[in-house]
Amino acid sequence: MHELSMAQGIFTTVMDTAEANDATEVTKVIIEVGRLAMINPEQISFLLDVLKENTIAENAEFVINEIPVEIECQECDYKGIVSLDGLDHYAPIIKCPKCETPRILILNGKDIIVKNIVIEKPDEDE
Repeated sequence: MHELSMAQGIFTTVMDTAEANDATEVTKVIIEVGRLAMINPEQISFLLDVLKENTIAENAEFVINEIPVEIECQECDYKGIVSLDGLDHYAPIIKCPKCETPRILILNGKDIIVKNIVIEKPDEDE
């Protein structure tokens, strides 16, 4: 279950960033998950809910946005979004939707990024 290690990595990043910025609370985290990252966003969400218990992120909203796969074709110069619907979930073979060649460059959709962390800080006069 590599979702657990991914969720732990995401959560550690959030907590390290919050600590480095003297946060008293984490209120919202936005995460981008590429379709080719091969993780289940629902499982990540569940695991983050478990990991955040009894921390300064306990009441935080974790938003997971799926990022589509964007390619550039090496044959016909198509550049755009590719649908993964109907492809093998574990090993999708991506082809250009215009000319059907597998000679493509993947431009976007394979990363997992903590895009934004919203925190609360102590008042300056405390």
